[in-house]
This record gives sequence, C-alpha cells and structure tokens, in this order.
Amino acid sequence: MSTLIPLLRRLPVASPLPFDLNSRPVLALDLSERNPQLTGFDPGDTPSFSAWVRAQLGASGADYAAGGYGEDRGLYRMSRHFDGGGEEPRSLHLGIDLWLAAGTAVHCVLAGRVHSLRDNAVFGDYGPTVILEHVYEGERFHTLYGHLARPTLERLRPGQPLSAGELLGWLGEEQENLGWPPHLHFQIIRDLGGREGDYPGVCKPSEQGQWLAGSPDPNLLLRIAALEARA
Repeated sequence: MSTLIPLLRRLPVASPLPFDLNSRPVLALDLSERNPQLTGFDPGDTPSFSAWVRAQLGASGADYAAGGYGEDRGLYRMSRHFDGGGEEPRSLHLGIDLWLAAGTAVHCVLAGRVHSLRDNAVFGDYGPTVILEHVYEGERFHTLYGHLARPTLERLRPGQPLSAGELLGWLGEEQENLGWPPHLHFQIIRDLGGREGDYPGVCKPSEQGQWLAGSPDPNLLLRIAALEARA
C-alpha cells in the first residue's frame, strides 16, 4: 500500500471530463450535514435533489461541482441500500463526485483495460458502472466510474484496452442514476476482492480506516486544485 500513493501522484493522467478540471470554475460541494445549505429538499426526491445541486452551481457561478472523499453523508438515509440491515448504516463516501449535466462525455483518467461492467440497478446505487484495471511499475489497481449512461455499457467489453483521455461513455440521466442527480462517481480501488462490476462506494464510519486505505483519495489522480486547498 505504501508504494501506491507516490505512484498515483506521478502518473500521467487525463481529465475525466471534456475539459481540464482546473480550467473552469468549480464548486467544492459539501454534502455532509455540517453544510448549513443542505436544506430545502428531500434527497429521496431526485428532481428536488437535482434542482438543489443546480441552484448551488448557479449561486456559486461554477461550471461543475466536485468533492465528497471521506465525507460522512446523512443523505444516504434516503435508500435502504445503505441502512446496514439494522446495524450501523453506511454513510462515509469513498470516491469523488463530479456534478454536471447528464450526457456529458466521460473519458479515461488512466490507460488500462476494461475489467468489468454492470448496471447496478438498485435505488441509491451506481446504476451503469465501469471498472478499469491498471498495472504500473508492478502495481495493480482499479478505478471505478459510476452513474453512467446505459449506452456506455454497450460500447465496452471486458478486456478492452483504453488509453488515457479516450472516450469511456457518458453521464447518465436521473432515471439511470437511481436516485441521484447527474454526476460521475470516481474511485480508486487497491484490491477488488474478487468483485466484478461493483465495489462499495460508501462504508460504515466505524470502518473508515480500512476502507479509506483500500480506496485512496481520487484527487491523487484528478488533481483538482480547489479540493487540494480544502484538504
């Protein structure tokens, strides 16, 4: 694990969006309950949630919003997918979300190959998901792209090689996102543990040490200056 972090810092990367992430105004969006602006909508009502995100972007003058790594989000209470089956619920976010319009093109951050695909079609889950496998300097790890449009899954196949900056797919509409406004969930995964097409993007707060170690900060690859300033 100790060698992965410095490796991620020096790898050549591309933007997952059609523009450089530091070339446009970005809102560092806080979805934890510490944010006093996180009011006036029901997170279980997707159109209301989407309208709130658009209002935040409009008020800030930003072209897109980003954030969420290691953030404890009470809004996951909207879905039984995270309720823990009567035990401690999952609420700590393990990726970075990039919030902008459905249909926006999504590109590969790193060169690699398609590991697996799945439409995780449960309310609150990722919806269409792509996991890429990467091997650099003897280190094998994965990146996960969640909340994509379904045509993304039709254009890819397991084992397919992809270059950094190559088109991966597109952001999904609300109905494809299964409860979420349009956004990309991007996550680094050290060890998939045999999973295919899915990996937890949210963990129990009491287990954050092990899960955050297994999913290092995605900004090591995205390199959004506004998020580094907040770290």
